[in-house]
Amino acid sequence: MDHEDELGTSVRTAIGRIYRRIRASRPEGELGDAAFWVLSHLHRAGPQSLGALAERERVTPAAMSQTVNRLTSAGYAERRPDPDDGRRVMFHVTEEGARLAGAARAERTAWLESKLDELDDADRAALARAAEILQRWARE
Repeated sequence: MDHEDELGTSVRTAIGRIYRRIRASRPEGELGDAAFWVLSHLHRAGPQSLGALAERERVTPAAMSQTVNRLTSAGYAERRPDPDDGRRVMFHVTEEGARLAGAARAERTAWLESKLDELDDADRAALARAAEILQRWARE
């Protein structure tokens, strides 16, 4: 394996592990990862249609329908008519859903901040540069 292959493997592995660690930082409960991440997105981005949620998560509308049904059944989200098109339904976070999503965000932020606090200035600068590169890739 050459140096470029090793770097690619190292980056891919590190991103995957960090992603899983951040996803694991959430309050215990009955929601699976997919439902929890949809709830977090609704909390952050505001009301969304089923189609927009499915497109964002890269799943079929049928799969997203199951996910939002879990959220609405649990009382974390609710359906409301789209004010611009009464034929379409928009999903909104309830007060309880906002509380849960906010608690999870606080937990993830605290974990990440604790890790960043452990870094020296050189490592913080290297991580800042790596974050710039990863953000650029994410936009492509």
